Amino acid sequence: MADYIVEMKHITKRFPGIIANDDVSIQIKKGEIYALLGENGAGKSTLMSMLFGMYEPDEGEIYIRGEKVKLESPNHATKLNIGMVHQHFKLVSNYTIAENIIMGMEPVKKAFGFIPVVDIKKANEEIKALSEKYGLAVNPTDLISELNVSTQQRVEILKMLYREAEILIFDEPTAVLTPQEIEFLLEIIKGLRDNGKTIILITHKLEEIKRIADRCAILNRGKLIDVLDVATTSTKTMANLMVGRAVSFETEKKPANFGEVVLDVNNLNVMNKQDFRIVKDVSFQIHAGEILAIAGVAGNGQVELADAIAGLMPVHSGTILLSGEDITNMPIRQRTLQGISYIPEDRQNYGLVMNFTLSENLALKDYFKEPYCHKGVLDHREFFENSERLIEKYDIRSGQGSETIVRSMSGGNQQKAIIAREIELDSHLMIFVQPTRGLDIGAIENIHSQMIAERDKGHAILLISLELDEIMDCADTIAVIYNGEIQKIAPADTLTANEVGEFMMGVKKQGKREEASV
Repeated sequence: MADYIVEMKHITKRFPGIIANDDVSIQIKKGEIYALLGENGAGKSTLMSMLFGMYEPDEGEIYIRGEKVKLESPNHATKLNIGMVHQHFKLVSNYTIAENIIMGMEPVKKAFGFIPVVDIKKANEEIKALSEKYGLAVNPTDLISELNVSTQQRVEILKMLYREAEILIFDEPTAVLTPQEIEFLLEIIKGLRDNGKTIILITHKLEEIKRIADRCAILNRGKLIDVLDVATTSTKTMANLMVGRAVSFETEKKPANFGEVVLDVNNLNVMNKQDFRIVKDVSFQIHAGEILAIAGVAGNGQVELADAIAGLMPVHSGTILLSGEDITNMPIRQRTLQGISYIPEDRQNYGLVMNFTLSENLALKDYFKEPYCHKGVLDHREFFENSERLIEKYDIRSGQGSETIVRSMSGGNQQKAIIAREIELDSHLMIFVQPTRGLDIGAIENIHSQMIAERDKGHAILLISLELDEIMDCADTIAVIYNGEIQKIAPADTLTANEVGEFMMGVKKQGKREEASV
């Protein structure tokens, strides 16, 4: 039997304007968790897409269980017992869980003895049994459109297991999960490994690699830098190799110098689509030169609060003042012109137009003004010059530069594009919702530095994050939200992570609000 279940030898893959993989060779043992670590756009997903038959390598060879193969399609890979959970799920939203899982491999029965029909009852029973076997409990009859993100991910894993995959590829599996969901998923991955599966984990999260991976291959700009034994390698070494320079794990910032109140939220109430009050009598202020972070477990109203301030959701009652002016019912564009920048949680649906070029996306908030527009006529030369400047300034990596269609860019570089556009607006108030979700450690370090630099220029920053470490590192003031209500507001240096965690879970109730001193 072959020593390795997967071998990829001297793989090179080119796209217009970029070499995604440059002479990469990796060897993966049966029954191990093998991590691919690298910056956003380093070539990790491209390499694994070739193993799953989505692309063909321009050069190099692939061996599965010691036999050379030419993977022609994902169906071919499936027949070789290879499965892949993509970063952006491939599910049909108006189908049930069972219908998504069995698609293309439907169990058939004969109606009236001769008419072949899908045996959905049998499918439901098989999916239920499979989900229970692997600790991935789901209700097979639930519609995908009604599921949260973590349950959709379980469905993607069950799709692989239903097809009897032995080699399981996970592409950034924790990028859209809450900390609690991440814990659960990592246990699932370890359980799959213990059941004899071979796991390939594409990620840039060092702490996850340290917890579950056996070995780690590091890619940088398409090249294989090293393959390391995880147990004997520090996270700092991994980070430095991944980014190609020394990375600081500490966020450096000077003491805050608060100015005038920029954002004043008073007794704000917001209803969701089901007419349920999701934000309840929320009040707080943010000053010029202050980062106020809202900490909370996902689903406690923090995203709806940000959307209401930005104008994406209507306000049921209460007021929002920006530099003393009432913007409670102001249209979105007018809020932008008044001085609000917004980095949304959902980068693809709300942050970008996916089929536009990078240069068009970088001008989305300004295209109707000079110098981009002269008497109603767009000046594409100005679009291009602006884009080239921001690509250089914010290290946005794309195959065809300004003319790259944003859909083809990695998720991390899409996020960099949004942040570049919003910071360049030079707004009085900047709202960052999950700004570093899905980003590598080098990009996270850079965004934290940019956020603090904007605060030091006198801008007011509203940070909403599920990452408690990020909040503790960056915030001057912390507001904790639970069940739509603010539990505590206090200067960050007066709170410990444990205290914030207790307020987030609703364990502690505040007796008195402590406003940050101005």
